[in-house]
Amino acid sequence: MDKDMLKKQANAVINEVIDKASLKEGSLIVIGCSSSEVLGDRMGTNSSVEIADCLYEEISKVLNDKGIDLAVQCCEHLNRAIVLEKKVALGRGFEQVNVIPQPKAGGSFATAHYKALKEPVVVENIASKADAGIDIGGVMVGMHIKPVVVPIKLENRHIGEAIILAGRHRPKFIGGQRAVYDEELK
Repeated sequence: MDKDMLKKQANAVINEVIDKASLKEGSLIVIGCSSSEVLGDRMGTNSSVEIADCLYEEISKVLNDKGIDLAVQCCEHLNRAIVLEKKVALGRGFEQVNVIPQPKAGGSFATAHYKALKEPVVVENIASKADAGIDIGGVMVGMHIKPVVVPIKLENRHIGEAIILAGRHRPKFIGGQRAVYDEELK
C-alpha cells in the first residue's frame, strides 16, 4: 500500500475532523484504528505495525501542532482500554491500569502511540470524556465521546480500504419548544 497516499488521506481526515468538531488546544480526541481494515482485510487478521506507524506519524504530528490531546483505543483484546500521555490521564482524573499494548493484543496503532509517548499509560476507560473521535475501520470509539455524540459528515471517508466514521460532542438541548439555543454550540 502506498504510504504517501495513506499519509495524505490521514492528514485530510484529521484536519477535517478538527475543523468540523471545532477542536481547540486542550481538546481530547479518541482514535481507534484497525490496520487490517486499512489494508483491506478483516479486522484483527492482518495487523501491520508499518501501516500503523505511518498513520500515527501523520496524525500525531497534526494533533501535536494544534495542542490537541490524543487518546488511542486498544482493540477488544484489551477491552478497548485507552493509551494516553501520563500527564493527560492524571490531569483528567483517569486511573492507570497495568498493561502494555502489543500489535496482536491492543493493536498496532495503540502500540505505536504507546511507544511514541514520553510517559505512556493505559487507562481502563476515559469515562466518555473525549470531545471527538475517529473510527478507522469500524472499531467503535463512540463510547468514549462525551454525550451528546453527533456524527460528523465527512468528505474524506477512507484511509486505505478502511471506512472512516467520526463523531463529536455537543451540549444537550434542554427546555423544549420555547427554548432558545446558542447556534455556536450546535
